Amino acid sequence: MAKILNTVDEFNTQISQGTTLVDFYADWCGPCKMLAPIFEQVSTENTNTAFVKVNTDELGEIANKYEVRSIPTIIKFENGQEVARHVGMMGKDQLVDFSK
Repeated sequence: MAKILNTVDEFNTQISQGTTLVDFYADWCGPCKMLAPIFEQVSTENTNTAFVKVNTDELGEIANKYEVRSIPTIIKFENGQEVARHVGMMGKDQLVDFSK
């Protein structure tokens, strides 16, 4: 199950170890709402990757740091480093491949 991060410290701790997929979203974003159940489903199926969510309205400083200009944006981190990025809606199969 994807965890919603509420602080910058929580975010930095989460991405620092292992593989983490971060869904940058906002509550008002239609495509974000469409992606949410897919993100949740894949998070329960892929236990080797941490799945977390960052609300860009609440943690804008993180979105700015990583230059998130459109949402949804999913960024894959490995041991604190960005290794991949996808902007926009993604289907389940696409997200499964992206999370590997």
